[in-house]
Amino acid sequence: MRFLHPERDEQLELSLDDCFIVPGFFDGRSRRDVDLRPHDFPVGAHPLVSANMNAVTGKRMAETVARHGGLGVLPQDMSLATVERIVRHIQTASPRFDTPLQVAPRATLRDVQGIIRKRSHGMVVVVDDERRPLGIITQHDLRDRDQYTAVGHVMSTHMVTLPSHADNRTAFEVMQEARLRAVPVVDDGGRLCGVLEKDAAVRTELLRPTVDEAGRLMVAAAVGISGQTARRAATLRELGVGCLVIDTAHGHQRRMLEAVHEVRQQLGPGVPLVAGNVCTAEGTRALIEAGADVVKVNVGPGAMCTTRMQTGVGRPSFSSVLACARQAHALGRHVWADGGVRHPRDVALYLAAGASRVMVGTMLAGTFESPGDIKEDREGRLYKENYGMASARAVQERNETDDAFTRAKKGFFREGISTSRIYLREGFESVGSIIVDAITGILSAFTYVGAATLPAFHEQVVVGVQTTGGWQEGTPHGRVRG
Repeated sequence: MRFLHPERDEQLELSLDDCFIVPGFFDGRSRRDVDLRPHDFPVGAHPLVSANMNAVTGKRMAETVARHGGLGVLPQDMSLATVERIVRHIQTASPRFDTPLQVAPRATLRDVQGIIRKRSHGMVVVVDDERRPLGIITQHDLRDRDQYTAVGHVMSTHMVTLPSHADNRTAFEVMQEARLRAVPVVDDGGRLCGVLEKDAAVRTELLRPTVDEAGRLMVAAAVGISGQTARRAATLRELGVGCLVIDTAHGHQRRMLEAVHEVRQQLGPGVPLVAGNVCTAEGTRALIEAGADVVKVNVGPGAMCTTRMQTGVGRPSFSSVLACARQAHALGRHVWADGGVRHPRDVALYLAAGASRVMVGTMLAGTFESPGDIKEDREGRLYKENYGMASARAVQERNETDDAFTRAKKGFFREGISTSRIYLREGFESVGSIIVDAITGILSAFTYVGAATLPAFHEQVVVGVQTTGGWQEGTPHGRVRG
């Protein structure tokens, strides 16, 4: 990467909003010629990672992100029993089809109401004892019905199903012809094995799933720094976690370096190990020398983070990633950019600065796949609650085994928002929609620069610095009649 005006721009500390990418010559034929695979370790079709936040990544998020070519990181606050259950579910889930929501005919509409918003396809399949589909229930079937009505009395039995071997084009055309948004998928024995949405049939043509050597969907998990870090990391690895993230707000400290060294000694060289967060070259070098393969970069830009306002500590995000990436590359290692992503352009700029992957949090929080239940405000708009991992709420949950007085003392030290409403956006209620929107934007950015791979993009990209007027000019600002 080079700056458009290096004699001036190299001296500035820059946020994402301060920067823009200068177009160059593209010698390819199509955006499909671009390869977005990261080069830090050989899994994933693109560089998007869902953040290890309690309100962002759980079972549904990690599964869906992996199915769409990214990587989900489970939070450090999860019990090992919960992690084991989630990893087992993800590794047995279909790399192609969404997990079906299913009930027996004797279940009630109340049972359906409790699960129907757990998946973006909005379909509950009624199955017999051998998991053969008998009918389907959608939101429409729940209207003006007694909640204790048995689903067998109101389900639609006029189903269209797809065999699991159907190709994407055939699946799309079947749903297009039947004017259906999604259909159940059955195996050769007629048993329910998944659900395929019409949009997903197209998405999977663009994105390969993130799978391990055994062909199972892959998941990562985070650990904090404590006397149990190495032991917990080893257990997570035994449970099937494919990548470990050692995470703390201030990664350039003795306890962190000791934890990274101990985990590396415990696990050996074969497990991808990510550590952070830092925002300086010195912190990056220290973590790499301690044993990290990848350094997680940024202090303070997250939507739920108040660190900069509480402490004055941090660094503008673009310059932070640029400085850390230069140091990591000099040592033959990589960085992940963490936090501050609001638009696909932000991911492209982080990649320009040298990141191999980009961690996204709040942008994914307002989706069907994020943890927690969907709620409605007074106007009927749907939202989910989000909160920072250094907030009073997260600190309270993390230290629930302490006595009340100790928890009260720890609660004074907070650097995050404890509650925030993240509304579901029309057309982007599912993680798949958000990922595809981001990836298509990034693919276009690569063609504008003239690069076909991540290393080539970082090598060729030219970044300029703009005024606030330049930023505003690039935002959609056409008048819309209210």
